[in-house]
Amino acid sequence: MSLSIAPLLESIASQAEEADQSRRVSPDVIAALKQSDIMRFTASKNIGGLNKSATSVAFELEALAAGCASTAWCLWNHLCTFHLFCGLLGPTNQKFLAKLTRKQEWVCFPAGATSGVRGVIKDNIVSITGQASFGSGARYADWAGVAFVIDDKPQFSLVNLHQNGVLIQDDWHSMSLRASATDTVAYESASIPLERVVDFPFMYRVAFREPGRDMIDNRYREDWVALSDLWLGAMAVGITQAALDEVTNGIQGRIAIMGVKVAERPTVHVNLGQANGLVQAARDHIYSRLTETDHRLANNQIPTESDYLSQLSAAMISLQLCSDAMQLLLRVMGGNGLRQGPKFERYFRDLQAMPLHINAHRDRVSEQSGRHLLGLDTENPF
Repeated sequence: MSLSIAPLLESIASQAEEADQSRRVSPDVIAALKQSDIMRFTASKNIGGLNKSATSVAFELEALAAGCASTAWCLWNHLCTFHLFCGLLGPTNQKFLAKLTRKQEWVCFPAGATSGVRGVIKDNIVSITGQASFGSGARYADWAGVAFVIDDKPQFSLVNLHQNGVLIQDDWHSMSLRASATDTVAYESASIPLERVVDFPFMYRVAFREPGRDMIDNRYREDWVALSDLWLGAMAVGITQAALDEVTNGIQGRIAIMGVKVAERPTVHVNLGQANGLVQAARDHIYSRLTETDHRLANNQIPTESDYLSQLSAAMISLQLCSDAMQLLLRVMGGNGLRQGPKFERYFRDLQAMPLHINAHRDRVSEQSGRHLLGLDTENPF
């Protein structure tokens, strides 16, 4: 398959180590991505987008994650949150979203734990104050989705990050995805036009499934969390496959204690074989659910709660398979392999963040799937 991102893969991979050390994706890479067609993959055609299939997005992100997971993480956030924003903002903001699409501007969605933003209305302008955490890609973005309250009523809009009253705090100090800019965004009387503010419905995925609800395009009835999880699983596959390739190639000339060739040890064969099987299973599981998703999109079918939970579960299991494979590869590397400081260490560190993302966290997904199996209502708002 021809990838839109292909011309940039070499330059993205070549800056990955420096990005990891400096905690900054190369400005040249960010600029190149903003000029790439991939920025418009999840935008529908009626707003100037490319309306690409969910599977196409996954292939691009899988390849990108193998080169630089931090860069992939930021682009992943843009692609999946733009999908959500189109659903929330709806047809009344279609021209505004078309302008963003045409200019290929970057979006992010800081809304994690400890977030709290309030708004006040004055002269058709909403002024927001507060902070929103976990804004992956915020440092590279042009707009942020912001959930806030006005008189205790949940609201939503996009805020321009290039204005006074917006401060992106450099507070992502994780060992994983070091250059992902998963920072806190602080607002101090930042401005949003009132005409661009919409209600933020609780359990919006349910609201989006209502046939009578006007949508910019039916693709936005698919839940963004479900899509984000599937694409996250594809990125995990990309990283783990890259780690497997790195380990397999790297041990060819290694010598263990007593002069034994590492590549001839039976336990190495066993662990590599198991790791390879796990990666293949993870890939197959993710892409089978993506195929189902694309079938619904092609036929304008509205997803059900069972469809949504199936997507989340596939990602949850695929992430676990990749984690298990990475542990086997760590065993193959051994102390002597790690002593050499190969790229494997970065792959290993970056993968650790992926199963912990709240969208795909196994505790959250398993609980809701179990409730659904028992005929109980699911309770998670996203």
